[in-house]
Amino acid sequence: MKPKAKLIFNPMADMGQAWKVANDLRPIANQYGAEWSGTVYPAHATELARQAAEQGYERVIALGGDGTVHEVVNGLMQVPAERRPALGVVPLGSGNDFAHAIGVPTAADRALAHALEGQTSTIDLGLMTDEHGRQEYFDNTLGMGFDAVVTIRSHKLPFLRGFLMYLVAVLQTIVVNHQPAKMKIDLDGQAIEQSNIMLTVCNGPRQGGGFVVAPDAKNDDGILNFAMVSRCSRLTMLRILPEVMKGTHGKFPQVTLGTTRRLSLTSDLPLYIHADGEIYTSFGSNLRQVSFEIVPNALQVIKG
Repeated sequence: MKPKAKLIFNPMADMGQAWKVANDLRPIANQYGAEWSGTVYPAHATELARQAAEQGYERVIALGGDGTVHEVVNGLMQVPAERRPALGVVPLGSGNDFAHAIGVPTAADRALAHALEGQTSTIDLGLMTDEHGRQEYFDNTLGMGFDAVVTIRSHKLPFLRGFLMYLVAVLQTIVVNHQPAKMKIDLDGQAIEQSNIMLTVCNGPRQGGGFVVAPDAKNDDGILNFAMVSRCSRLTMLRILPEVMKGTHGKFPQVTLGTTRRLSLTSDLPLYIHADGEIYTSFGSNLRQVSFEIVPNALQVIKG
């Protein structure tokens, strides 16, 4: 018996290009009796995913980029585990890093067919709690500092797409926003105090369409990985950049790669944060304290 499936489609994914794929996918959706819902405003996918779970759908499939997946995940996590549908992904975004991490096909038609009929397995999620008690799940990466500013800047480059968009944003950030924050960090009870350009908490290895921030990260191992870049010159950041693309940046003394189950920090500067490429805090925010934990076996997904 075919599982009851809801497709949540973001037509604005990939800078508004995703809608062009939708008509090609309708015959596949009709074959499986899947139902469509489209997003029309920010965080709409979160509402649609929660509603789909409450309505008894067995699979919720995100058609879009990492931001769409992030919203769907946060909607599913509002529902008790016993009523939580499995997550499928059709990668239609700019980066598609979570889709890459779970190994789904890159071709949209193959990805949709697989999401509708493939087997499920569990993944972990990261959970962030800020100083105001607000919580946010993330399935792939959550960045503070440098890579969050890169994400903010990438959203202002409408004429570029994919990896090139992120690369241009990286170069802009190195030139304009090269300011470390002094952080007091607790890693599973171990205290660290240092000035960081960037701190990224990772449930998966890659972000930005090809930057391998945490090469050893796996989304089903019960731990979070992290990557820290301490105070360094702009020239050093330019040297580190190509190594991040290969996942070999750990050889620099300014880079610390590690694992933890819980992480908390206080910053002397406001924290700019992205969660799976979605902007959580931007310029003008005054958020300075956050904590993170791993949520093992949190969600059923259809892996490749």
